[in-house]
Amino acid sequence: MRAIVCRTLEGPQSLELADLPDPEPGACGVRIRVRAAGVNFADSLMLKGQYQEKPPLPFTPGLEVAGEIEAVGAAVRGLVPGQRVLAVVSHGGFAEKVVARADDVVALPDEMDAVTAAGFAIAYGTAYGALRWRADLHAGETLLVHGAGGGVGLTAVECGKAIGATVIATARGAEKLKVAKEHGADHVLDSEADDIRAAVKELTGGMGVDVVYDPVGGAMFDASLRAIAWEGRIVVIGFASGTVPQIPANILLVKNAAVLGFYWGSYRKHDPERLRAGFHELFDWYRAGRIRPHVGTTLPLERTAEAIRLLTERRSIGKVVVTVA
Repeated sequence: MRAIVCRTLEGPQSLELADLPDPEPGACGVRIRVRAAGVNFADSLMLKGQYQEKPPLPFTPGLEVAGEIEAVGAAVRGLVPGQRVLAVVSHGGFAEKVVARADDVVALPDEMDAVTAAGFAIAYGTAYGALRWRADLHAGETLLVHGAGGGVGLTAVECGKAIGATVIATARGAEKLKVAKEHGADHVLDSEADDIRAAVKELTGGMGVDVVYDPVGGAMFDASLRAIAWEGRIVVIGFASGTVPQIPANILLVKNAAVLGFYWGSYRKHDPERLRAGFHELFDWYRAGRIRPHVGTTLPLERTAEAIRLLTERRSIGKVVVTVA
């Protein structure tokens, strides 16, 4: 099979296309013929040895795929060859074939194509889990989403609207703000041009927002902390700005506020059944048209390095997906 291989931890420029043996599924695994693979910010961190999980060199990056099951292990139940699925893997997704744990494989609805599915699991899983499980977002509350032009932020806009919240979205530039508006944002703010704190206060009549979804960190986090309502919740998703914020506990105390971390991937180990249940509701929302995944860019397998750079340089809108012929 063809696969993208990382041999040194020097970022996307270290990637090369190679021929590797087909992986064997083992007793509890599922081998998938990959049709498309989603690109995530975590891929770029892994290529520099900065991610929570550090596979030994050499390795194939790629954390989410969609395709058809090619073979299943003897202990696998409920999954069969030929079935269309999405899967989350620890690495190995940027290849023609990959082995996933049976617990990490989810059957696809007939209505969802492989490119859409490849970028679905992590972005929507993260948005759904952060808002449902951690923030306990309710209909009628106000949600502030940062980085709303990117794959992870745009999905949070949609999930917030599906839950029934009023959504304020921030992003850089008119094009990204237009997409956020098209996907349900009630209000949009330019993260480079607007005073986010003042604008949020004005939009909420001085009350502030109930929940903040923050994959950016840095100045966006600081503005959020000062624009949050009493008993508000900030969910920390990541630090795309490159700056990890320091949290002044006195503000949390005065506002009875909470800052909550959320790493969706950890549920694969600690609570996989909750992940699967979440996908059921997300697929229901998809069938009903309440969420509309936006894949902004597709590139072939041999251009994986370029796909990762598009994401890390924040030049993409929506999800970036690598297609596998």
